[in-house]
Amino acid sequence: MRTTLDEHERRMWQGRAQAYVLSFATLCAYPVHALLDVAGVGHDTAVLDVGTGPGTVAKAAAARGAAVVAVDPEPTMIAEAWAAVPGADVRRAVLPDLPFPDGSFDAVVANFVVNHVGDPAAAVAELRRVVRPGGRVAATVWPRPSPPLQLFWADVADAAGLTSGPTARSAPRVAPEVDFARTTGGFGGLLSAVGLRDVACETIEWQHETTVDAWWSAPANGLGALGAALEGAPPAKVEQVRQTFERLARAHVVDGVLRMPTAALLASGTR
Repeated sequence: MRTTLDEHERRMWQGRAQAYVLSFATLCAYPVHALLDVAGVGHDTAVLDVGTGPGTVAKAAAARGAAVVAVDPEPTMIAEAWAAVPGADVRRAVLPDLPFPDGSFDAVVANFVVNHVGDPAAAVAELRRVVRPGGRVAATVWPRPSPPLQLFWADVADAAGLTSGPTARSAPRVAPEVDFARTTGGFGGLLSAVGLRDVACETIEWQHETTVDAWWSAPANGLGALGAALEGAPPAKVEQVRQTFERLARAHVVDGVLRMPTAALLASGTR
């Protein structure tokens, strides 16, 4: 069953593949090789990349010699993935309803996908369903408490007056009764709860490097929490937020590069 969050996610990403490529794609690419490693993806591995986006994980898996199938709900993302990985089987599909029989793959990976669904347990259970017995499932999500890079967006929203008063807006969140703690124990527990075995979860930390213009392009195109907060805002308000963003971002710029620490949770298990 689709939730309010699921509907919000479909709207937010609609037609925005290029905006994602210019902004969040390099951030989300950092854990890709660790994700494939814990999933055991190598030569001839039949791997499903769920929520492939522009095909970052699928391309890395194909470079290892894997037989890649990739799915995404957004047609513009699918077009990007086709271009990035011409030999992959790329098709449209939406969690938690994957169009594959039980046990179809040696490995199933989902890079920053579980944090975009309204029912995380149902999504992870579907990842488990389509992997073969003895196969591996691996996924990443952003942790909570949020690392500095993610907190930066909240700092901008607060400083620009988007979190209180008549202009305040917020994106839907996972309902408390189906949410999970965004910690190593909480994310690992989610995988264990759907029947995966030998579950492990670790925190990966790194310094993300980008530019001020590239980082602003995400909310400017409606992406992320700040983009959701700006949805429907008058141009004058958007400009005020942009100026606030640039003022706060300057504290993190060295030699033209915006550098901020961030982290991800990487969890894996065996069916």
